[in-house]
Amino acid sequence: QVQLVESGGGLVQAGGSLKLSCVASGSIFRIDDMGWYRQAPGSQRDLVALITAGGRTNYAESVNGRFTISRDNAKNTVYLQMNSLKPEDTAVYYCNAEIRTKTSPLVEKPYWGQGTQVTVSS
Repeated sequence: QVQLVESGGGLVQAGGSLKLSCVASGSIFRIDDMGWYRQAPGSQRDLVALITAGGRTNYAESVNGRFTISRDNAKNTVYLQMNSLKPEDTAVYYCNAEIRTKTSPLVEKPYWGQGTQVTVSS
């Protein structure tokens, strides 16, 4: 079984910073793309940032230049550094990873974390 566990959410004032972490554990053969998504109340879950196994990144336009995604492949961990936070960044942030398990190394499946709340006050 594979688990993704996020941490680092919380309450911060506008203009502040937070760093989210997500650790993948379990019977992992390989992790491909890793990403962060967010969902505000009454809204759909949207992509925030994505990073490939090789380190290529992609960002939502709304966070480009303020957020930085990175990963530590040795630790099966992905990070999201969030700077210059705005009230509109308030949402539950979810970690996602495309993972091949040791029991099914040819099959790539998406896994999700439980989510971590980020609240930005004005």
